[in-house]
Amino acid sequence: MTTVNILVTGGAGFIGSHLVDALVERGHRVRILDSLVEQVHGGNVPGHLNKDAEFIHADVCDPGAVARALDGIEVVYHQAAEVGVGQSMYEIVRYVKANDLGTAVLLEEMIKRPGQFKKLIVASSMSIYGEGAYRNSVTGETVYPQLRSDDQLAAHEWELREDDTLLEPIRTTEDKPLFPTSVYAVSKQDQEQYCLAVGRAYRIPTVAFRYFNVYGTRQALSNPYTGVCAIFSSRLLNDQAPMIFEDGLQSRDFVHVSDIVQANLLALEADDADYQAINVGTGRATSVKEIAQLLAKGLGKNIQPEIVGKFREGDIRHCVADISKAGSLLGYEPKVRLEGGLDELLGWVSRQQADDHVAAATEELAIRSLVK
Repeated sequence: MTTVNILVTGGAGFIGSHLVDALVERGHRVRILDSLVEQVHGGNVPGHLNKDAEFIHADVCDPGAVARALDGIEVVYHQAAEVGVGQSMYEIVRYVKANDLGTAVLLEEMIKRPGQFKKLIVASSMSIYGEGAYRNSVTGETVYPQLRSDDQLAAHEWELREDDTLLEPIRTTEDKPLFPTSVYAVSKQDQEQYCLAVGRAYRIPTVAFRYFNVYGTRQALSNPYTGVCAIFSSRLLNDQAPMIFEDGLQSRDFVHVSDIVQANLLALEADDADYQAINVGTGRATSVKEIAQLLAKGLGKNIQPEIVGKFREGDIRHCVADISKAGSLLGYEPKVRLEGGLDELLGWVSRQQADDHVAAATEELAIRSLVK
């Protein structure tokens, strides 16, 4: 394999650091640009930062730092982003700055260097879909509902219906209409579309990966706005019940971080996915309640989740990936089953300490009437 000079923005973070490790292991020269956000890293350089990668401690919104980081680079993995659906609804400037402006700064610096870049790969998100795809059980039609009404949610009628017909969740393909329901989701759609549009215009082969619910080691356990596996693990480590909205039967597609890395590595070598947006998940639906129970069992905690029966503004019911496009264009196939992935995660979690900020984060949402 030819050695490539690669920049990973957000390369000190959860997904980015695993990607950096895999790239270094394959003999590539890797540079990291990361601002070490306090909420994620606690102001510290993480111990997992790869010593064989060059590290630039700077913000992706800083044009000078980005220009320096791009010197000699052939491939860019843009992983940097503020992450947190609920928090994005009241720290709007923070999320728009980091995700939208940061991406704009990166792209503007890249286009000053015509012909330099062989590939741009950007992290998008399943959150841009809003609700997933459904099938009308009577007509057989595929339908794309938007948010459930306040009246329906207030009545605790959680599942989606069309008239009086219950809708059956099905796997969501990339051609589903987008309906982002949070500032975070809108900003991820922006990141994806900025990169694809600029990539097409300037002939920089670009791939946008729509990550589903990623879990694995190194996720920030003390960040109450991170992924649900980390949030629940933090609660359980502190002998607190995982807090679940609605009835706990809402489902998601939980994909191990190593499979996210797999897709990113495949895109580096293949051209068939250029200028495409592609789902990365497993195609398997798992309820949020089941995740909480599996984590408690794995940690040896006899703690049942707290089903609060409330709902959060913008929450969706079901969304699971159709991964056939990733398979056909890249040869992607998820290798880690949930049970094995959770075992690995919990082996790591059991050696960690976590500050539980979930109650405070939920209160922040409640103050703003985002929890009802």
